[in-house]
Formats: sequence, C-alpha cells, structure tokens
Amino acid sequence: MTARPLNLADVFEVIADAVPDRVAIATIDRDYTYAELDERSTRLANHLVSLGVRPGDHVAVHSRNRIEWVDAFYGCFKARAVPININYKYLHDELTYLYDNADCVAAIVAPEHLDAVRALDVPTLRHTLVLGQDYDAALAAASTERLGGREAGDLYVLYTGGTTGNPKGVMWRHDDVIMAALNASRFGAPIESVEKLGEEAAANENPMVLLACGPMMHGGSQWTMGNGHVAGCTLALYTEPNFHAEKVLDLVEKAGVNSMTFLGDAMGRPVAEAILAEPDRWDLSALVAVSNGAAPLTEGVRETIRQALPGRFILDTYGASESGATASRIDDGSEGPVGAPKFSAGPDIEVFDPEMRPCPVGVDGMLGRSGPIPLGYYKDPVKTAATFKEVDGVRWSIPGDFARREEDGSVTVLGRGSVSINTGGEKVHPEEVEAVLLRHDDVFDVAVVGTPHERWGQQVTALVQKREGAEVSADDLRDFARGLISNYKVPKEIFFVEKVPRTVVSKVDYRASAELAGSLVG
Repeated sequence: MTARPLNLADVFEVIADAVPDRVAIATIDRDYTYAELDERSTRLANHLVSLGVRPGDHVAVHSRNRIEWVDAFYGCFKARAVPININYKYLHDELTYLYDNADCVAAIVAPEHLDAVRALDVPTLRHTLVLGQDYDAALAAASTERLGGREAGDLYVLYTGGTTGNPKGVMWRHDDVIMAALNASRFGAPIESVEKLGEEAAANENPMVLLACGPMMHGGSQWTMGNGHVAGCTLALYTEPNFHAEKVLDLVEKAGVNSMTFLGDAMGRPVAEAILAEPDRWDLSALVAVSNGAAPLTEGVRETIRQALPGRFILDTYGASESGATASRIDDGSEGPVGAPKFSAGPDIEVFDPEMRPCPVGVDGMLGRSGPIPLGYYKDPVKTAATFKEVDGVRWSIPGDFARREEDGSVTVLGRGSVSINTGGEKVHPEEVEAVLLRHDDVFDVAVVGTPHERWGQQVTALVQKREGAEVSADDLRDFARGLISNYKVPKEIFFVEKVPRTVVSKVDYRASAELAGSLVG
C-alpha cells in the first residue's frame, strides 16, 4: 500500500478513519464528528469537480464563520483546488482586486454577501455556490466517493492584508505549512507518516479541545483548526456574527475548551473582564491555557487575564503568514511586566542587518526564518524576491518584523518595519510605544503612528481611547511614558478618540489610524 502524501486533505481523511465518532468541530448549536465533516467535504469536492473545477484552481470562500467554511477548507483540498480566504468586510473595489488577483474560478458565498459578489466584474469567476438551500442541495446530490491523486506539493494560499498595501497571496506547499504552522499540538514532533498520525489520534483518549475566537478567513484561526485536526483534536468554532465575550465563554463551557485562542487585546480584554464581572457564571474548569497570536497582549490585559483565570498560563506565539508559527513563549507571570515580547528561538531563527548578516546581540535587525517556508507571493515576483532571500545557500523568509537577539539567545520582536516611524533619524516601533501607554490604568486602547513633521520628518503620534470615566490628560500620559521609554519615542502628539481603528481580526488598522491622526494634526 502506497503511503499517503502529507497533504491536509489526506491527513483529515486518515484522522477521520481513525476516530470517526470523535468531535472535529463543536459550535454552540451542535457538534460535528470527523466522519460527518469528512463526508460533507467529500461531497463538496465532488460537486466542485462536477462544475469543472480543476487541480490548482482557486475557489473563493466568502462568509463569516459557519460549518460550511470548514467544509470548503477541506473540500477544496480534496478536489486539489485552493480555498481563497475572502475578507467579508471588504467593499466593491477591495473585493474586485482580491477576486481578480486570486484568479478565482468559483465562489462559495454566504447569502448576505451574494449581492457584493454579483456586482463584481471578474472574468475568471464562472460559478457561485450560495450557502443555504442551494448548497445543501448540491451536497445532497454529490457523490460520497473520495477523490485521490493529491500530492504533498499541492498549494495552500493564504491572503494576508498586512499593515499596508493590497492583500498578498502567500503560497505554501501542504507539507511545508503542516510542519511550519500546523504541528504545534504535537509539540513539533517529526511526522513519520500520515498513517502514523491516525494511529496517534486513535491512541489519544483525551484529545485537546481548542477554541478559535477569530474569523476563519484569518490565517490564525485556520492554523488553530489545522493544529487541532493534525493531532486528532477538537476545535470549538465561534459562529456568532459579532464578537461577544459572554457568548465566547458560553462556547468554552459547552465544549469543555482546554486552550482558548485570542487575537490580541481586543479579544483578551473583554473576555477577561466578563469573567471578573460574573465569576460564577461559567464552568471553566477544563481551561488550562490561554493562547495568543496575530496581535500582542499588552501587560495590562495580561494582568486582567491572570486575575480572571488564576493558575492558567498564557502561551504567546509569534508568526506571520510568510513564516508560520515561528517562535513561542510560556508566560506564567513570573517575569513581571515586559515591553516588547521576547521569544525562545531555535536555529532556524535569525536577526539580519540590511546586508543580510547576522546581527550581534543587542542590535536591532530584521527577523528571518528558514526551514519549511512559503514558495512566495502569488503573481508577485517582485515582492517575493524582497521577502524570500537566499543567504549562503539557505532560503529565508523575512516577513518585515524588526527584532533583537538577546544575551540568552532569545529574540525580542519589536514590530513591523512597514509601520515603523522615522523621527529625526531614529526608528520607533509603534508596538513598543503602544505597550507602554497601555500600562497606564486610564488607557483602554491605543494606536501609534507617524505624522509629518517639518523638522524631524515624522513625529510619534498616539490615538488614545480612554477608559470610561477616566480624566487623564495628554501631558499625564507623556510624563508616564518618559519614565519607561526614551524621550524620542514619547508621543509628541496625543489625540483622544472615541475608538481606535482596528481590523476585523483585532489588529491595529495602521492605515486608518494614520489617516485619522493626519486629519487631527491638521
């Protein structure tokens, strides 16, 4: 018997055969076993093939979280097609760019987004499958016979909005993305074979239950699901149309979640505060850890989480769409307050200077990762060459984050180079300043950007959302910051705003923040 390739569809099928009755996806409404999801995604794969979708074709998935998102993820891979994550908050011009850039030939669309898709003029888009009656009928009529012929080198493409510019499609081989981003639940252990993964899953009588709070159109949530399923675990999928901390906790209790995944402060803070407001409302005894990725948890939010969930640890993961889950750290509160996050780093992590030489300890540079990394950006050789570089025969991904190597070998991640502020020749990383301001008791949220300055080129400018009832002034915050960071990093302008602009996945929206700050500076 020929061994199956290290392909996400093959992995899911092997796990489904090994533990067919185990819950693969738990929503607040109902559970779906591995066998159920395997059949649903197989039917979808056969339907896509009947429409003329061919290996390598791109299929848009245009919906908020629902079980059909999971069907589409695995169903496309079963058909050797590529699911394309569509940001459902995009408007006409943004959607036109994404659908066209991705060369989507078909779209799986939630009803509320159908008009937006119909308004697009994308020549490649030939088929639209609407979730609901049409989708259900298509699956009911499709074959349950599994397809074959998949390879480890089949493509997985993840579109990332980044912090500036148009979205880019990061192209991964299946075997690379599994090893780089979807193997953490197995603690990065080597994968002897896909068949061995099935044996491991069957032998594990107490599989973990992971929670994805964020939208599945975000890589972080896809990777949380993939980590769970590669190890034969259960994913609790949040399917409410909007984020409500209380409903997240309802799902945590219902599914018996062991590890709850946040995407930064915007999710971590309201969940922790909901627990503190009603400490006896939910049974959270199964919860052992809080995981965080995509956006940093600031120290004030960490402390709130520790108060709400004493005895649990916080697992921070650093990664990017272009590098996978690059580094991690376990925060048990023993280190005390920290500024920029510091991660343990293996031999596949390096900090480079502009000439692509390793930086000495204590010197800022660009973070790089080698090993299993993407092939590049879809249809963009220029940006591919800028991000993926070869050094002494080794290929590296340089996703654009500044970092610093520490004496103990760890790496401190300072923030995105694309949003760094150059003020009088000094580089200021917004995340570092944001972390300091968020330590002030009266600050609820903050975004730091550069605004034009006649003398320094740029000046550090902060948009601050106060806590309700707070009376703090801009001078108060500047005095507070001066005690913690160098004076050139202290915001020269501080504007109090009703709400800090954030993206759908809780990251600071630096483009919107820069526009708002620019209008306020005048």
